Amino acid sequence: MLVQLLAAAAIADAAPSEIVITASRAPQESEATAASVSILDETEIQRLGEPLASSMIRLTPSAAVETGGPAGALSQVRIRGAEANHTLLFIDGIRANDPAAGDIPRFELLNADIVSRIEVVRGPQSALWGSDAIGGVIAINGVPAAASKYGASAEAGSYGFGRAGVTAALSSASTNVAAAIGLQGASGIDSFDGRGDRDGYRNLSARLRGSWAVAPAFEIGVSAFSLNGRSEYDGVDLMTFRRADTLDSTSNRLSAGRLWISGGEQDAGPSGTFGASLVDSSNRNFLDGDELNRTGGSRWTANGQLQYRFATGEVRHTAIVALEHNRERFESRDVLFGGATNQRQSRSHHAVTAEWRAEFEPIVADIALRHDSFSSFKDATTLRASALVNLAGGFSIAGSYSEGIAQPSFFDLYGFFPGNFVGNPALEPESSRGFEASIRYRRGAFDAALTGYRQRLRNEIVDTFDPVTFTSSTINRDTLSRRSGVEIEVAWRPSEALRFSANYSLLRATEPGGALAGQLRELRRPRHSGSIAVDGIRRRLTYGASVAYVGRRFDTDFDMFPSERVALRPYWLAGARLGYSLRPGLEIFARGANLFDERYQDVLGYRTEGRAVYAGIRIGGK
Repeated sequence: MLVQLLAAAAIADAAPSEIVITASRAPQESEATAASVSILDETEIQRLGEPLASSMIRLTPSAAVETGGPAGALSQVRIRGAEANHTLLFIDGIRANDPAAGDIPRFELLNADIVSRIEVVRGPQSALWGSDAIGGVIAINGVPAAASKYGASAEAGSYGFGRAGVTAALSSASTNVAAAIGLQGASGIDSFDGRGDRDGYRNLSARLRGSWAVAPAFEIGVSAFSLNGRSEYDGVDLMTFRRADTLDSTSNRLSAGRLWISGGEQDAGPSGTFGASLVDSSNRNFLDGDELNRTGGSRWTANGQLQYRFATGEVRHTAIVALEHNRERFESRDVLFGGATNQRQSRSHHAVTAEWRAEFEPIVADIALRHDSFSSFKDATTLRASALVNLAGGFSIAGSYSEGIAQPSFFDLYGFFPGNFVGNPALEPESSRGFEASIRYRRGAFDAALTGYRQRLRNEIVDTFDPVTFTSSTINRDTLSRRSGVEIEVAWRPSEALRFSANYSLLRATEPGGALAGQLRELRRPRHSGSIAVDGIRRRLTYGASVAYVGRRFDTDFDMFPSERVALRPYWLAGARLGYSLRPGLEIFARGANLFDERYQDVLGYRTEGRAVYAGIRIGGK
C-alpha cells in the first residue's frame, strides 16, 4: 500500500503546495488532479501553532472533527458525512488506522510537532488504497529532509499545559535523514460537570525517516513512528450505566516501521517500488489505576508497484500495477469479567490495483480498478474514473465517479461482552459509490473552487438490540444511507506577508430511520461548517490565526430512558499565534485558543476547555 509515498515525500517537501500524493498512485501536480484536495504546508502548520493535528484538519472543507472532552480525549474525523472509521490515514507512507480499535485513526495521539504537511483528499478512494477510504484519505508527512537543519520549541500556559519539541535533518548528495520528537500534556478540566477531578492527558510522539541513494535511480529508505498517549476521562457508573464523574483513564500506543527500495526514473520510462511495513498497537483501560481490559493488534504489509511513463504523440501516459498482501492480528484481555471476553483472532487479505492516467492538453483523464480478496468475508472490487479539463482564462472543470469500501472491524465480527454484546462473523464490507463535479478558477495568487457531490452507502454496519436477551450485535443494513453536499473554497496568497484561505461546506447526511420515520439526519455531522485562516510574516513578526464554524448537529442522550436525540448548539472556535524574532533563529511567541470562550461540546455531556493563553520560545528551524 502507498508504495510511491516515500519517494514522493521528498518532492512534496520541496513544493508542498504543488504536489498531490494520494489522489493517484503516482504523485501529480495539484493543477492536474480531478480530486478534491486540501493541503496544509509546513509554514502554515508552524504559524498556526496548534498542538494536535486534528485542530488543523478541522480547517479543511467537510471535515467534522469530534473530540470527546478536553484535549487528549478520543478524537474522530468524519469527512463528507462518513463514519469515523471511513477515513484512511497514512503517516509517511504507512497505513496508520488502528487494527485494535475498530480501524479508526488515532488523531488524539497525533502530535503536531512531528507533522510538517497535511494532505486531505475527499471522496471514496478505495480503488487506489483499499479499505476505509470511503470518506477520504489523510496523508501526514514528517519533518522534511531537503536540507540540514535543526529546531526546538517549548510552550506553556492555561490548564496546566506544557509542550516541547525537537526536530533535526541531515542531508547530503546521497543521504537524507530526518527525525522529530514531541512531548505535551495538560492537567485539563473536569469533563463531566466542572465540579470533579480534572481530566488531563500526556502525549509523546516520535518519527524517523531516511533514504540512501545507493546508485543513480536506485534508493533504499526507511520510515518509522511511535504515537503514545495517556488520557483521563469521565465514563459511566458500572451500577447504573449512566455517565458519572469517574476516574477512568486509557493508555494507548501505536508504533510502525517501513522499509522500502525503489528503482528507475520517476518521470520517464519504467520504475518500481517494493516495501514492507509493520504496525503494532496496544490500548489499555483503567479505573482508579486498576486495569479493566486491554486490546492489542498488528498489521504486517508487503507491497510492490510497477510504473511506466511513456508518450504516444501528444498524449503522455502513466500506467501502474500494484500488488499488496497484509495480515492482521487482534487480541483482547479483560479483568472486569474474569477473562470472559478474552479472544485472539487473525485475518489476511491481498489486493491488485491497476491505474492508467493520460494527459493531453487540455484534458487529464484517470481510471483505477482494484480487487480486494479477504480471508474472512466477501471480496470487493472498486472503480474510480475521473477527468479534468482546463478551460480558458484560468477556469477548469473536473468530475469523477468513485467507489469505496470499509471492512468489518475485529470487534464487529468477534467482539463479546457477557450479557451486553455479541459480534457477527457473517458481516460483509460496507460499500459506497458516488459522483462529484467542480468548477475551479486559478489565476496568479488567487484560487477558488465550487464542488458538489453525492454518495450512497450500502451494507452499512449498524448495532442491533434484542429486547428479550438485552444484548446487542451488528448487522449489515439493507437500506441506503445518503450523503450529499456543496463545498466552496477560496485562497489568496499575494505575498509572504499575507496568505488567506476560507471555505464553507453544506452537508446533508441521512440514514434510514425506520418505516415511519423515513430518513433521519446522521448524528454528529453539522449541516453547515466552514473556516477562515490567515498567516504571514512581516519583518520580525510572524502571525497566524484561524476561525472555524461548526453548525447545529444532533447527538443521543443515553442518560434518558428511552434515549433521545438532542441538538448540540453551533459554535465558533478561534485561535491565533504571534511570534517575534529576537534574532535569526530565536523567536518568542504567544498563542491563544478558543478566543471567543465558547462553551461547546462535540459529544453530548463532555465539556471542553474555555479560553486559553500560552507563551513559548522557538530556536532554529525555518
